[in-house]
Amino acid sequence: MVRITEHNDWVVYCILGSIFVYIILLSLFQRDANIRDFLMQKMEDSSNLMPTWIIVSVVRCIMIALLLSQFVPLVPEGFSDIQLFGLHVNKFGFTFVSLLLFDLVRNFLTFLFYSSIGSGKNLKGLTLIASKFFFLESIAFIILGFGLYYYPIDLVRYFYLIIGLLAGSFILKNMIYLFHRQPILPEKWYYKFLYICTLQIVPVLVLWKFLFY
Repeated sequence: MVRITEHNDWVVYCILGSIFVYIILLSLFQRDANIRDFLMQKMEDSSNLMPTWIIVSVVRCIMIALLLSQFVPLVPEGFSDIQLFGLHVNKFGFTFVSLLLFDLVRNFLTFLFYSSIGSGKNLKGLTLIASKFFFLESIAFIILGFGLYYYPIDLVRYFYLIIGLLAGSFILKNMIYLFHRQPILPEKWYYKFLYICTLQIVPVLVLWKFLFY
């Protein structure tokens, strides 16, 4: 039996690039803070909140795409026909672009939702807590991604492990949003319920259907 050698250098580039970006993030945007300082940062001490959130969100999308792209069944015909400098969109590119667009649309709708109900002041708290949570989450995904591509594992079991961890992380994130002492969600309970259902649960189900249809 001939074994085809897989070339996963691009995985190393993604992982090392993400780590390097986080080093720059902590050094430049967070004024030489270490991980503990960043995670313990209070609202009044936060700096460069928007660029930090954007960087962490992009790295998180890269890491999730790294994990899920191995299990995405196929690239839709509309995407596979796209060429850039003679290169086609592969499963990783398709998954990453889908996640990035998903985040952009959901965050835009979140901004409109908070602004329409007069809770715009809570957006800063939401951005800060989300940045911290996604930072830790992406570090865990870096470890999972390395194990996926460089260790002999059962892909089926690993897929269920990844999905279980993603689901657990999703539930934990919303619990933090609900019970954090910092005001994150709108004050009234029905707005909280509306936000979690329409801007958290429903978009994730739509994304799942889109990637694994």
